Amino acid sequence: MEKVVITGMGAICSLGNDVDEIWNNLIAGKSGFGKITRISTENHDSTVAAQVDDEAFEVIAKKYWSRRQLNSVPAPCRLLMATAAQAIEDCGIDLENYDRDRIAVLMGVADNGFEDAEREKMTNIVIKTMPSSGPSLISERFGLHGVSFNLSCACASSGYAVALGAQLIESGVYDVVVAGGLSNYVTHDRVRGFNQILAMSANPDPETACRPFTKNRDGFILGEGAGTFILESESSAKKRNARVHAKLTGYACYSESSNMTAPLEDGAGMKIVMERAIAKAGLTPDKIDYINAHGTSTYLNDKYETTAIKNLFGKHAYELSVSSTKSAIGHTLGAGSVIEGAVTIKALNENIVPPTIHYDEPDPELDLDYTPNVAKKREINVALSNSYGFGGQNVTLIFEK
Repeated sequence: MEKVVITGMGAICSLGNDVDEIWNNLIAGKSGFGKITRISTENHDSTVAAQVDDEAFEVIAKKYWSRRQLNSVPAPCRLLMATAAQAIEDCGIDLENYDRDRIAVLMGVADNGFEDAEREKMTNIVIKTMPSSGPSLISERFGLHGVSFNLSCACASSGYAVALGAQLIESGVYDVVVAGGLSNYVTHDRVRGFNQILAMSANPDPETACRPFTKNRDGFILGEGAGTFILESESSAKKRNARVHAKLTGYACYSESSNMTAPLEDGAGMKIVMERAIAKAGLTPDKIDYINAHGTSTYLNDKYETTAIKNLFGKHAYELSVSSTKSAIGHTLGAGSVIEGAVTIKALNENIVPPTIHYDEPDPELDLDYTPNVAKKREINVALSNSYGFGGQNVTLIFEK
């Protein structure tokens, strides 16, 4: 069976327009939060978000795509297209001399990101409302002839894309899979919808609005962004002497089949998906050094994810490091697994645990090492990243040096 490695990474979010910029700002303890400017918040409870810098992004996007291509898709999809181009460039693959029938494109989306401002313009509506427009344009731009489609699994979407892409490589169907996902821009529908189910923070202060694992947490902050991995068979990577960012040794997906918005009590489903990913990697729980937690800053997620870690790892739960990077970049929905996965890989290679910022008053029930406020050095050989989506969609990815 083929082994899977990560040879390319691309990401854009409120903390930066590439993986290294995001990483450097993250470990410096910077926050990507600010007052919402994309829409009027007059009738919304939530007024804070982690928005992408449009002007800076446009410079990045136009490096890879024509204006006509960019204008044919919703704004969030442009982020996805840019990160796919970043990742393909980063992996150094010579597409002119590679069998492009052996390269697939799998992208995770919660929805296609069609936003309020573009709804008013009413141009390119057919393509803009096609959820598959992103993968299709990426395949077209780079001449890739493997399958090209989306997976929609709520906030675990891009993680599911990575897991399925890894299976396609392991089984020998493809040699390379371009796998990623996008988040929605801040829209009235998104903000109103998450407020209706009390999932988003109503705190108006950007410095305290999202506080994962703390006593006074009151919900997540919506984050904009996209991310892409280049998954490649180890044999293909060796053949072309590619740089390898990390090995993807373990992954698992699990459907809780219980509730559309609430996790199973005591994190039972969260424990199962981590356990299965560790088993897939051929490891034991004590080999995990760092967990990039789902860590949404909602009451139930943080409580149950902590419980799941304790129940699975036992005493080792107090020896490993945990952090929630959503405290700095917000909840990037369908893009979360890959953006946070890229951060996890950087942590692995730099031996630095990124912090959970905005961490103020500890919750007595939550007593793990959440890396409060300041990044820290430690040896990391194996790292685990969790994503849990509405509908009980759970995914865990495991990366090794």
